[in-house]
Amino acid sequence: MLKMKHNNQFIYPKSMREVINGKRHYNVKNEKLPSVTTILSATQSADKQASLAAWRQRVGDAEATRIVDTAGARGTAMHKILEKYILKDGYIDLTTVGREAHNMAIKVIEQGLCNVSEYYGLEACLYYPGLYAGATDLVAMHKGEMAICDFKQSNKSKRREWIEDYFLQLAGYAMAHNFIYRTNITKGVVMICTKDLFYQEFIVQGLEFKKYMHMFLKKVDQYYEQLKPKD
Repeated sequence: MLKMKHNNQFIYPKSMREVINGKRHYNVKNEKLPSVTTILSATQSADKQASLAAWRQRVGDAEATRIVDTAGARGTAMHKILEKYILKDGYIDLTTVGREAHNMAIKVIEQGLCNVSEYYGLEACLYYPGLYAGATDLVAMHKGEMAICDFKQSNKSKRREWIEDYFLQLAGYAMAHNFIYRTNITKGVVMICTKDLFYQEFIVQGLEFKKYMHMFLKKVDQYYEQLKPKD
């Protein structure tokens, strides 16, 4: 059992998820704000959209849907196991996906969470008034530095250049946290485990993290520009 303590310095708001025009939003403080992932999805580059379409065509719609649904179920199960572990609650999922997710979660605990000394928020709702909102997996002290941490499952190992959206997601959460709580978080940690139990950790911090903050703000501007009625 890891010795991770809870620091309740920050009080995170409650929120409700809503789907508006097919897009995930969060109802926070009486504001209905698009999620960080909604903004990233709506502002994908043409190259990325074409790549995803080509993959779906290559494997077929039915197989693509199966792969996405299975990965989603596995990711949800892994997140729940990690959440219960951090909260020191017992939890067992004996389904096939649950057993797979349990083994993946153990890897994240042993190789990732071992570097976390305390946490401030778990599935913490973060929002930037008037712009966006989301729920980050973990706000924590990682190797002595305050960071936004995200848990990811994957079918195969990743390269850093493939996961720019993950870094943008963390940057969006950090900016929201910094704005509301007057913090100065400039570090994000992505903890990934593949279904073959290969653990990877990607850290983005300092000037590189600030670069992603600026990039995410451009995405926010682009998102709201797209919502404007066309003449």
